Order: sequence, then structure tokens, then C-alpha cells
Amino acid sequence: MFKPLHDRVLVRRVEQDEKTKGGIIIPDTAKEKPMEGEIIAVGSGHKAEDGTATPLDVKAGDRVLFGKWSGTEVTIDGEELLIMKESDILGVIEDTATVKKAA
Repeated sequence: MFKPLHDRVLVRRVEQDEKTKGGIIIPDTAKEKPMEGEIIAVGSGHKAEDGTATPLDVKAGDRVLFGKWSGTEVTIDGEELLIMKESDILGVIEDTATVKKAA
């Protein structure tokens, strides 16, 4: 298992629907990468100059929304994941409703 350092988190992208509302199937080449994901692992927290660590506001299992170009893509155990700083996360999705991107 991979454990991020300090204020970094490991995120698995949440796949989007492959069809539009009208039933048109979207090919992989035309799909945008989702900006929603699930946190898999978190680091120990922000480290201050005096050595103390402030825990992160997110935890493993949280569903989050992040910026389009956030994070570094890595492959761990054959799975494509993202490593990003907590500050790249825009917010935590608290209900199970999917966030829709503004048109």
C-alpha cells in the first residue's frame, strides 16, 4: 500500500457516465477526465516549522471535487491514481448526488 507524505492525498477518479441524457454513447477519446474522486489514503498532515503536524481536513473514503489540472498521475498496482496536495481539493461532496459541471 502507498502512504502519501505530509499534506498529500491519494485519489481514485470516479468514472462518469458513458452516455449523454439523449442516449448518445461518448467514446473514450472524447471524454474529459472526471474532476471528482474518492480519497484512498492521506498523509500525516501539514508540517509546521517547529515540527508539529496539523491533521488534514479530509480522510480516506471522502468523495472530493478537485481542479481539472490538479495532481500527478501515477500507476500503483496497475490502477491509475492521482497524488495531490490537500490544497488542490476544492471541496468534499457530502451527499451521494453527482456534481454537474456548469455548461
